[in-house]
Amino acid sequence: MALEHRALLYRGLEEFLRVAVPFLRDGVRAGDAVVAVVREPGLGALRDSLSGFEGLVRFYDSEEFYRHPVRTLKQYQQLVNAMAPRRVRALAEPVWQGRDARETVEWARYESLINVVFGGVDALALCPYDRAALPGAVLDHARRTHPLLLDGGVTVRNRRYTDPVDFGDECDRTRRVGRPADADYLPIRSNDLYPLRAFVGERAVRHGLYGGSARNLVTAANEVAANALAYGCPPVGLWLWRDGRNVVCEVGDHGLWRPRPDSLTGFVPPGSALERGFGLWTVRLLVDLMELRTGWDGTFVRLYVA
Repeated sequence: MALEHRALLYRGLEEFLRVAVPFLRDGVRAGDAVVAVVREPGLGALRDSLSGFEGLVRFYDSEEFYRHPVRTLKQYQQLVNAMAPRRVRALAEPVWQGRDARETVEWARYESLINVVFGGVDALALCPYDRAALPGAVLDHARRTHPLLLDGGVTVRNRRYTDPVDFGDECDRTRRVGRPADADYLPIRSNDLYPLRAFVGERAVRHGLYGGSARNLVTAANEVAANALAYGCPPVGLWLWRDGRNVVCEVGDHGLWRPRPDSLTGFVPPGSALERGFGLWTVRLLVDLMELRTGWDGTFVRLYVA
């Protein structure tokens, strides 16, 4: 029992339907639990093409399903668990349009993580990538994150597939490390984090962040700072600034965190609140993007909220 994770490289709606419709139809006939998570206009075209299979295929709009990588991974887990013990057959189209370079890298990381999270699940996943509409960088990510490729109607083993841990390390090496000279700064010298929460909350509002988004950033920064105080090395500090449409908050200490070489701590959804990595995973849920960088100068966690 293992995941079959393929990237479908196609060009245009007609070719997409020529592959996607039989893939879903065969799943219904085989008794699989069939899911289609697709963008328009493909979603509407699929519904029309499968009009005789009402209630046998679950349809989701990718624009709604692919809003946040951590939540998307969790939603797929919930679908797999709800459909067990049936084999899951999923047509899963990520949303790449409208992502900046930083977001694109993070979504590619999660496409890679699918191979870990669902590696032991009896499932068929086919992920469509439109050659005519997507930039070369995204198509390159597809070839790095899927063990199998479906191209020209033929499935082949992907020689460019990269182990998820190695791919994640490469993602981290693309991170920007600089921060503006005028970023607001707070030294963290005490386990009493009330001043930190007040500092982040006030400056988040000053930079245009309100309501639940501001509260989530405060909670995430508090969690990261508590971890830095407990496991890092002083001095510990926090920086906050505005970067385009994002409010950015970074917590750093002078410790060198060395996760195990095979560790995906903080990325893979934990089984419970007691499991290692639950704190980092929760932080990723609270913000739009979390980046972790560790090196000779210390360990730094950067939080982005739009």
